[in-house]
Amino acid sequence: MLPLPCAELHLHIEGTLEPDLIFALADRNGIDLPHPDAAALADRYAFTDLQSFLDLYYANMDVLRTADDFADMTRAYLRRAAAAGVRHAEIMMDPQAHLARGVALETCVGGVAAALATSEADFGISTVLIAAFLRDRPASEALGVLRDLLAMKAPIVGIGLDSAEVGYPPSLFAEVYDAARAAGLKCIAHAGEEGPPAYVREALDILRVDRLDHGIRCLEDEALVERLVAERVPLTVCPLSNVRLRAVDTIGDHPLPEMLARGLNVSVNSDDPAYFGGYVDDNVAALQEAFGLGADDLATLAANSFRSAFLDEGRRAVLLGEVEAWRTAPHAPGTT
Repeated sequence: MLPLPCAELHLHIEGTLEPDLIFALADRNGIDLPHPDAAALADRYAFTDLQSFLDLYYANMDVLRTADDFADMTRAYLRRAAAAGVRHAEIMMDPQAHLARGVALETCVGGVAAALATSEADFGISTVLIAAFLRDRPASEALGVLRDLLAMKAPIVGIGLDSAEVGYPPSLFAEVYDAARAAGLKCIAHAGEEGPPAYVREALDILRVDRLDHGIRCLEDEALVERLVAERVPLTVCPLSNVRLRAVDTIGDHPLPEMLARGLNVSVNSDDPAYFGGYVDDNVAALQEAFGLGADDLATLAANSFRSAFLDEGRRAVLLGEVEAWRTAPHAPGTT
């Protein structure tokens, strides 16, 4: 079966660092890792919650030192994403995590951007870059980094908000989002993964986001669900991530089918695929196995991803056409 053509809207590029690449970059940069080999490192990818993942996630970033390191990581993701059916990707990166290690903005942003500049020619994937800020760092720091990114004319189309959610409500970052919007940037934010539905409301009303990352806990608030449906707010859901970080117990417990049935504007994404057990196609396969999703459901998810993307209308129309062609093709599940 041909892969489902889709947009990946919730992807942290640092979360695509596979163990083999971590060891290769460590060797290149003369770094001694606290693991004997890639298999031993992979054994540590069993998490109890978001923070247990973040501890390893930030530690592994230490191998990223040069622009070439960032470019190689990005190209490795694009190569795998192309095989998964991704036709457009909106890639988040965490500049604060690199600045804290002494890596300059020009190095980390420039390395990722260099790979993205030729992504369509090299891999058939159109791309944009989003600077995500760490919500467990001061908002004043995020604002300073945003101003530096704007001053250097960094090739970003928007900003996001990620890292540890509980205890760090979106409202803390109102000034950052006001500044980003004034600069013409798109705005997205993680909300409702581990945090309560109130965080989703803050992201909508205070940050005025264009799109929500995760959002699965919206189902705990009926009025919020009705609003999200009425306003067609995009929710970038990451099923395997939610299982690995214990937001849900098993893939069979995941609320995505309910969200889809309720009319929420959901799409399927991989989040940090090197850590969470799979890329977009792996997430789709897990949902198919657990819930028996057919071609129409999968095509709806894919069409949602393209409609929720920061695309020009010409490119969007082409990609939606690819989804419809996939839906009606004889290889699609549920068709003959």
